Amino acid sequence: MNGLEEIANTCKELQELRVFPSDPFAPGPNVSMTEQGLVAVSMGCLKLQSVLYFCRQMTNDALVTIAKNRPNMIRFHFCIIEPRTPDYLTLEPLNAGFGGIVQHCKELQRLSLSGLLTDRLHYVLSGCESLRKLEIRDCPFGDDARLANSAKLETMRSLWMSNCSVSFEACKLIAQKLLGLNVEVIDKRGHPDTRPESCPVENLYIYRTVSGMRFDTPGFVWIIVLYQ
Repeated sequence: MNGLEEIANTCKELQELRVFPSDPFAPGPNVSMTEQGLVAVSMGCLKLQSVLYFCRQMTNDALVTIAKNRPNMIRFHFCIIEPRTPDYLTLEPLNAGFGGIVQHCKELQRLSLSGLLTDRLHYVLSGCESLRKLEIRDCPFGDDARLANSAKLETMRSLWMSNCSVSFEACKLIAQKLLGLNVEVIDKRGHPDTRPESCPVENLYIYRTVSGMRFDTPGFVWIIVLYQ
């Protein structure tokens, strides 16, 4: 926290910030990052455009404040170390906070989300016209929002979802709607057909390419076009 406040006070030309979790086995103190340092940098570094930030806690208010302070951001990669962590003050999902990010940062091109999010978070998929790459990790974010906003993928380059609540059935429906995109399921538990279609997949990767369907996939990757 104190280190990031010092950066906010002195590094006025800072454009990119990367903060990784400390190694618990490394010598010296184990630093636990919070939302306060990132808020401070967003206030002090007016040219900040790119953020990669690992922390253990976050609030909706902090995310909205960061977005309002730095509407010029084009990349925002955020990871809460403990999966599916809510706003630690209100215990609410982080929908409002990330909704604020895409609502205020109109030029945002890359966004990576984690923490407790629900299907009510539609801003991420439909409210940010500049968004090109989206990653959603370790969130109970599933079929309803994914299907309702599938048309947004036609203007994006890629979507990655891991450890979410997206079913194999929904993956197939998306592939049928968006024939110009590659839709891949990545699941080391075995072939998706060996489980009920309502069972969530481990990872979903949707992307645009001029090369068409690829043929170099390992054994735990299935291209949905094969099932149409």
